[in-house]
Amino acid sequence: MGFCLGFTVQSQTKGIWTWCVPHPTNPSHSLIPRDTESLGDVKKEGQSLAMASENIMPSPVCLIENVKGQLRTNQEALSILSAIHRPVVVVAIVGLYRTGKSYLMNKLAGKKTGFSLGSTVQSQTKGIWMWCVPHPQKPDDTLVLLDTEGLGDVAKGDNQNDCWIFALAILLSSTFVYNSMGAINQHALDQLQCSPDHPELEDSDEYVSFFPDFVWTLRDFSLELKINGQSISADEYLENSLKLLQGTSQKEKEKKLNLPRLCIRKFFPTKKCFVFERPAPGKKLGQLESLQDQDLDSDFVVQVAEFCSYVYRSSKVKRISGGLKVNGPRLNSLVTTYVNSISNGCLPCMENAVLALAETENSAALQKAIAHYDQQMSQRVQLPTKTLQELLDLHRTCEKEATKIFMEHSFKDVNQVFLTKLEMELEKKQGEFCKKNQKVSSDHCLSLLRDIFGPLEEDVKQGVYYKPRGYSLFNQKIQELKKKYYEEPGKGVQAEEALKEFLQTKEDITEAILQTDQSLTEKERVIEVERVKAEAAESASKLLEEMRRKNEQLMEQKEQIHQERMEQLREKMEREQEQLREEQRRAMEHKIWEEKKIKQECEKLREENEDLREKAEHKCVIS
Repeated sequence: MGFCLGFTVQSQTKGIWTWCVPHPTNPSHSLIPRDTESLGDVKKEGQSLAMASENIMPSPVCLIENVKGQLRTNQEALSILSAIHRPVVVVAIVGLYRTGKSYLMNKLAGKKTGFSLGSTVQSQTKGIWMWCVPHPQKPDDTLVLLDTEGLGDVAKGDNQNDCWIFALAILLSSTFVYNSMGAINQHALDQLQCSPDHPELEDSDEYVSFFPDFVWTLRDFSLELKINGQSISADEYLENSLKLLQGTSQKEKEKKLNLPRLCIRKFFPTKKCFVFERPAPGKKLGQLESLQDQDLDSDFVVQVAEFCSYVYRSSKVKRISGGLKVNGPRLNSLVTTYVNSISNGCLPCMENAVLALAETENSAALQKAIAHYDQQMSQRVQLPTKTLQELLDLHRTCEKEATKIFMEHSFKDVNQVFLTKLEMELEKKQGEFCKKNQKVSSDHCLSLLRDIFGPLEEDVKQGVYYKPRGYSLFNQKIQELKKKYYEEPGKGVQAEEALKEFLQTKEDITEAILQTDQSLTEKERVIEVERVKAEAAESASKLLEEMRRKNEQLMEQKEQIHQERMEQLREKMEREQEQLREEQRRAMEHKIWEEKKIKQECEKLREENEDLREKAEHKCVIS
């Protein structure tokens, strides 16, 4: 009788699944949705995307080159990413070579041509190619499409290279598309194990938070979606195919067969499946780029439209561990870090990439915060300030704003290394402003004193005060000029210090006039000298008190700023902890849900095996 082939997705022969589908040559073609109401939006999205995409990239460029088995980044592509500051939705496609991956990516880009389709058995795509286009449904995001080198190319002869391409596609994407031919079978599942290292299944909740969504696209699918005579959806078909196998003669073999099923179920947060008819008959497959809508299988056109609509609608912005949204520069950093790790003979590690990205992000956040402080202080501060407190209040306001900006843009600042750098830099800048404020005030006061006391100095040179009662007249004039000085506005924080230092330079003149005044007795001269000394001591005491008060103000403000910074840090940490708890909650829910399903499947298989054993024993008894 031979094997029972069947035409449904359910195996007709228990224990052995057999799939017979046409062997593919080139199933690639463009997406032109039907002109119907339900698909009209998809068509419009594709048209508008095709027009707008030229504003970013008119055609794909190679992101990661594969030269003689060695991966390296392409600086042109990295420069393009660096200029994209919007969040990115990254869709990567992986699968065997010559299975039409590039065709699907062209349709997502809204173009008939772009990624190389090819029409021969030779693999066309080498490395990973990138196309950045405006997102058709989310104007605040950019859609980044990654078309990967085909797996299993016999010309390479090295499975390690496939493993790196596969791993990079998962690590870089927010939606991971696995493209295969025909039905889901063990061979197709085994291809999904193509990665350099398998994370422990027990730690799946740590990976599910940053693993991409999973989409399986089945090309040239010719079977009926039925199980036990009942029609099922493509998603139900995928779910049924991922059920665990049990009852094989060897436990190790059973474990090997189930490993890819467990990996898909436990690591990927969401799973979706699409099936596609053969797009066109015969040799027309080699002309897909030029074929029109009416030349394609009508079901195929609808299926591709549904696939694109789902990706547009459901694909999320790429995030990394910690919930940080990835934009172009951040994706650049991830690509560079992963490829460098591979070049250095290491595994591409998410943790290392996050740490490298955090270094870049925090450095940029630090510079952004300092730039904001500099800009705001230059706009708000008019030197000299009337009082030190006025300057400190302005510093405190700008410092608080700068710290807030740093908190908003920093990421995983371990042990607050960069926050401490910001604190030290702003404290340094505060000191510089204080010194500059003092100098501007001193220079202004000195100029003012020279103008006010200029006529007095001229009178002294003319000998106006070297006469009887001259000292009294000189001292009276000094008091008048001091009063005039005090009445002048805008002197700043060094008003007293500048006056004291200026008058100290006139002490010799004062002493000479005092000694020359013959109307004064010796006793009166001594009393006057003591009075001047007492006045100078009092002035010095006031200046010391002023310095003490300024130091207290500085210390008080430093403590206030520290408390405010700690409050900002506490709020940031609470937000990050809440984000982490939410990630862990979703991951745990996914893990519990999958483990519950696996337990149910195992129990069902155990019961089936028990029934088979009892039937076998019963048959033996009858015999």
